[in-house]
Amino acid sequence: MKITKPRLSFWQIFNMNVGFLGIQYSFGLQQTAINPLFLYLGATEEMLPILNIAGPVTGLVIQPIIGAISDKTWSPKWGRRKPFFLIGAIIGSLCLFAFPTSPVLWFAVGLLWILDVGNNMAMEPYRAFVGDKLPEKQLSLGYQMQSLFVGAGILLAMGSIVVFQKVFGAETISGDGVIPTWMYYSFCVGGILSISTVLWSVLKTPEIPPSDEELIEINEAKSKPLAKRLAQPFNEIVNAIKQMPTFMWKIGAVYLFQWYALFVYWQYITPLFMKTMGFGISEAASQSAQMSLTYNIVTMVVALALVPLTLRFGGKKVYAYSLIGVAIALFSIPYIDDMKLVLLPMVLFGIGWAAMMGIPYTMVSKVVPQERRGVYMGILNMMIVIPMGIETLTFGPIYKYLLGGSAINAILFAGVFFVISAILAMRLNVSKASD
Repeated sequence: MKITKPRLSFWQIFNMNVGFLGIQYSFGLQQTAINPLFLYLGATEEMLPILNIAGPVTGLVIQPIIGAISDKTWSPKWGRRKPFFLIGAIIGSLCLFAFPTSPVLWFAVGLLWILDVGNNMAMEPYRAFVGDKLPEKQLSLGYQMQSLFVGAGILLAMGSIVVFQKVFGAETISGDGVIPTWMYYSFCVGGILSISTVLWSVLKTPEIPPSDEELIEINEAKSKPLAKRLAQPFNEIVNAIKQMPTFMWKIGAVYLFQWYALFVYWQYITPLFMKTMGFGISEAASQSAQMSLTYNIVTMVVALALVPLTLRFGGKKVYAYSLIGVAIALFSIPYIDDMKLVLLPMVLFGIGWAAMMGIPYTMVSKVVPQERRGVYMGILNMMIVIPMGIETLTFGPIYKYLLGGSAINAILFAGVFFVISAILAMRLNVSKASD
C-alpha cells in the first residue's frame, strides 16, 4: 500500500534541512581551508590532487552502502535515516576539532579520511530523508531548500576564514609546519555546527513509518544469517545499478565533467591567485574564501527562486544554462587581477552552484522507486565521487605536463569541462527516464 505523504509547511521543510548547514560548513572548510593546511604542513601543489583522494574513495564506498542499509532500517524511536546522519555528524565534529592540532602532514591526511567517512555517512541518508518526507509536488522546494543551506553552510565557513584572518592575522607560510591561529577557530566553529544543526533537524522532524510491505522486507532482512546480512547492501547496490533508470546514466555523463571540473577549481583557485595577484598562501586562501563567500551568498539568494523557474522552463534547461554560466565565470577569472572585480564572475558561479545542489536531486527523486531511494541516492553520489577520484589520480600529471604547471590553465581547463557538461545536461529528460 502506497503511503500518502502530508504536505509540509515552509518552516517544517526549513527545519528538516537545517542539519545541512553544519555538514556543508565542513565541506566548505574542505574546499578552502584544508588544502592551505596541507601546504602549511609541507605539501607541494602537485601533491594536492592525490592528498584529496579521501573524499572520492570514501564517497564511493560509504554513501551507497549506508544508503542500502538505511533502506532496510527502521527504529520506532530513531527512525530510518536519522541514526546514520547523526552518527556521521558526531564523527565529523570530532575530526574538525582535531584538524588544527595536526603535528605533521600524514596526520592531517588521515583526519581527512575519517572526516569524509563521517560527512558521507551523514550526507546520503539526508538526501533520501528529504525525498522520504515530501510529496512529489514539494520535492523541488525541499531540495532547493537543501541548496540554500549548502550555500549558507559554505558561506559561514568562508566567512569564518575571512573574519578570523582579520582578527588573528594571515600568517605567511614558513615551512616549519606551524598552523596559523585563524585555522583553529574556523575548525572549532565547524565542530560545533556539525553536531548542533543535525541535532536540530533530528529533534524537529519525525520520520514517516514504512509501509506494511516495507516492514515485512525490513524484518526479513533482519532475520537473515549474519553473512547474508553483511552481503545485503552490496547485493542491493549491484541490483540497483542493473535496474537503474536511463536518466541516471545520462546524469552520470553530466557529472563526469561537472565534478571533475569542480575539483580542479577548488584545488587550484588558491594557487591561481598566488600567480595572478602575487599573493602568499594565506592571502590567496583569503581571496579564494571571498570568492566562495560571494558565490554562496548568491546561492542562498537564488536557491528558492529556481523553484518557479524549473516549474516553468523545465529542470534540464535551467540546469544546463546554469552550467554554461559557471563556464563563463571560469573563463574570465584568470584574466581579472583586481581583488574586487574578480568577485563578479561568482554571481554566475553561485547560480550554477544552486542549480547543481538542487535540481539533479529533484529529478532523480522523481524517477527512482521510493523504497530504494537510499541506495539510488548513494549511487548518484558515486557518480560525483568517481569523477573526483579520476581527477585526483590524473590531474597531477595533466597539470604538470600538459598545462605547464600553470594554475591559470587549470582553471581554463575546468571551464571547458563545464561547457561539455552543459551540452550533456540538455539530454536529460525526466519523463522519458521514468517510462
